[in-house]
Amino acid sequence: MLEPVTDADGAPFWQYAAQGELRVQACADCGEVRFPPRPCCPHCRSFASEWRAASGRGRIWSWAVPHPPLLPDYAEQAPYNVVVVELADHPRIRLVGNVVSEVGARLDSVPPQRLGIGARVTAVFDASGRPQWVLERP
Repeated sequence: MLEPVTDADGAPFWQYAAQGELRVQACADCGEVRFPPRPCCPHCRSFASEWRAASGRGRIWSWAVPHPPLLPDYAEQAPYNVVVVELADHPRIRLVGNVVSEVGARLDSVPPQRLGIGARVTAVFDASGRPQWVLERP
């Protein structure tokens, strides 16, 4: 699998994920949450930020099944799903990932016909700290 590319702004997201925590960046002055992480608040222009815990619950906002040609690291697991999840406690935050049957399962472990817009999901973290999603009602 490919490793995520991190930068100084996004590194805390991956550090928390490696500990099994889903956190989002928020402005320490006005309180607005933001994703992707960035140095300046788009609402008040403050450079002060903090990382807030998120529940890890959300709903599928959109999804697709990629078709070849695929990146070589993922081709063996095709067809698999790619979802955009809207966080329940931060509805303006949407994260891209995959729905899997259980922690660390292959990307093709959930048949695409089991997915739907609005399906409720919960974040789980694989051995390398990548967030994935499981259906709340399998």
